Amino acid sequence: MLITRAITETLYQFRNWFPIVYLGGPRQSGKTTLLRHLLPDLPYASLEDADARRRAEEDPRRFLNSFPKGGILDEVQRVPPLFNYLQGVVDADKERRFVLSGSQNFLLMESITQSLAGRVGILNLLPLSVPEIETQQPFPHLDAFAWQGGYPATYAENQTPPEIFFDSYTQTYLERDVRQLKNVGDIAQFGKFMRLCAGRTGQPLNLSTLASDTGVAPNTIKAWISILEASYLIFKLPPYFENFNKRIIKSPKLYFVDTGLLCNLLGITSPQQLQTHHYYGNILENALIVELYKKRTNAGHRPRFWFWQDQKNNEIDLLIEENGVLKAIEIKSSQTYNSRMLNGLKNWQKLKHSSPENQFLVYAGELEGELEYGRLLNWRKAVELL
Repeated sequence: MLITRAITETLYQFRNWFPIVYLGGPRQSGKTTLLRHLLPDLPYASLEDADARRRAEEDPRRFLNSFPKGGILDEVQRVPPLFNYLQGVVDADKERRFVLSGSQNFLLMESITQSLAGRVGILNLLPLSVPEIETQQPFPHLDAFAWQGGYPATYAENQTPPEIFFDSYTQTYLERDVRQLKNVGDIAQFGKFMRLCAGRTGQPLNLSTLASDTGVAPNTIKAWISILEASYLIFKLPPYFENFNKRIIKSPKLYFVDTGLLCNLLGITSPQQLQTHHYYGNILENALIVELYKKRTNAGHRPRFWFWQDQKNNEIDLLIEENGVLKAIEIKSSQTYNSRMLNGLKNWQKLKHSSPENQFLVYAGELEGELEYGRLLNWRKAVELL
């Protein structure tokens, strides 16, 4: 059964607003399935198919003219010259509408910004969110969800076991996507780099130590981080830059778009193993932040997320700005509340004069209620409200 995706209404709106819609996202996030289901009247072509790619490369005009009313062009980054011709096609005929999709943002966004500026609406389809999963089944235990992640294949009727899916996924990514890039010569070394990134989730990014551990130059690590970002596998959470006595940590934190992939890279083979893993708190923090990230991405918004930390280790795990209001969120993996969990919010309120109504403590327990320095929320309620 097809899972209802939260981005559906946003996609319909963007089709009304823009002659071209680009739907990005990681491989296997459900882009092709969604587009072919929602837009059954539009003809479809995948440019991963050798014959279609050859036709598009040899005669772009003829290829596009085979879609007189528009169409869906999948993995369109494989033929960059198409973007120049798409501009002319939609400018000449306002009724022709195209939907583009791709999973290699590093090959695509430059072409979009150069050729289709002002003509394209950009959306991203990430793995399944908690509300999407709940349209088909009760929400699994938090640990099980964090371990399994949100890739649709692991929730299908004939679901692939997560450990099998992610082993294959990583190998396919390395062999198909990474190998296409000229600046990645050693695929095995890149795989090691991915595993080292997993061990740094939720931590400020240090390019020098990551380069040393990987065995490559810091500039190479910087380029490889960009590849993971552009492949929709990780995202960076920037620091909040308001100057509190010039003591702000300025390196971004690294998070994975899917905690199932993160757990696989860390060698975690079950939810039970996750519970006792030394990165348990980081992984649950990652899971909540990416859920809130998906919620805004599915609505077509660019999330305005930060973290704050000073050199005395006063910190806030997540800051979200919406409608001019800055919300401070502390995330704890404990199932038992204690008042020490509020220290970060207490310090933030003192520094920022923040209202308690804009401060939240999220934990893995069941209670919720108003506290002196903010509101206590259980993990599932935080996904719904924040």
